Formats: sequence, C-alpha cells, structure tokens
Amino acid sequence: MKLSWLPLLSLIAGCATQQHAPIPTVPQVDLPRFMGKWYVIAAIPTAIETESYNATETYVLEKDGSIATTFTFNKGSLDGKVKNYHPRGFVIENSGNALWGMQFIWPIKAEYRIAYLDQDYTQTIIARNARDYVWIMARSPKISDADYTRLTQLISDMGYDMSKLRKVPHSSNQ
Repeated sequence: MKLSWLPLLSLIAGCATQQHAPIPTVPQVDLPRFMGKWYVIAAIPTAIETESYNATETYVLEKDGSIATTFTFNKGSLDGKVKNYHPRGFVIENSGNALWGMQFIWPIKAEYRIAYLDQDYTQTIIARNARDYVWIMARSPKISDADYTRLTQLISDMGYDMSKLRKVPHSSNQ
C-alpha cells in the first residue's frame, strides 16, 4: 500500500514546480548599433559578479559574425581589483539577432536573450528562460529612477525573483 502513494506524491511535486513560458526576445537587433560599451545597472548576478562594481560589458562584431565580449568590473569595491572576462557571443540563426549563445568555456554556450531594447539603443535587458540571471544595462552608468522602476517592472513581469536583483554601484568618474 505504501508504494501506491509514490506516483501520487510525484504528481503533486511535479505540479508544485512553477513552469514559465519562454521569455520573448525583441523582434530584431541591429548588431552594429548594439555593439560598444554597456554599463551594468543592476543584475541577478552570476557567481563571478556577485561583488562587482563599475561593471561594463563591451561588444565587438567580428568578421566571422561572432561577438568578442569584454566583461570588466572592480571586485569588492569601487576601487577593488579589476577583473576581465572575455566570453564570445554567437548569434542564433533566425532569431533576429536577439538570441545569442555566450561562450565562457568551450563548448558550453549560455543563453543570452535580448528581452528588451529601447528604440535609441541606450537601455537593454538581457534575460534567460531559466530566470536565474538577468542584467539591466545602459549606455551610461546611471539611469533615471523612472527608467529603473520601469525596467525592474519588466523583469518582475518576466517572472524573476526580484529579491535577488542587485544594483551595481558605479564611481562618479566613469
């Protein structure tokens, strides 16, 4: 009789797991316009960036279509040790250039979804369907409170746990 409860408990546990629809990407990204320096305004960070300050991500479109990326930040404080990482982005075909595989370690490519991009290419949200990481980025190190509120609401609407979102401090001389 005890074994007959196992399928029922499995079913209940499966129903308790929240499933989300995929996060949509923007319809089209003009890659040359998207390239350049972006300041990380806030993030649900990966393990390497939990204590990041002055975080920026810079993209360069290579001749082969890949995207050379430089992720730079100060570790632990505004004047902490500078850390640099150099992942490579690969645009997924038929994605309107809005879905990339970001490769830190070969052959693994992490999902990189451009979920929001303003028409001026000055603010963006990079998301993942797993809803484990997200980044608000802008072309300047500071954005207005109204813009920040609007962008965080978009992230909340995507189903992220907002208690994990961390504002990334930037020094005034950036």
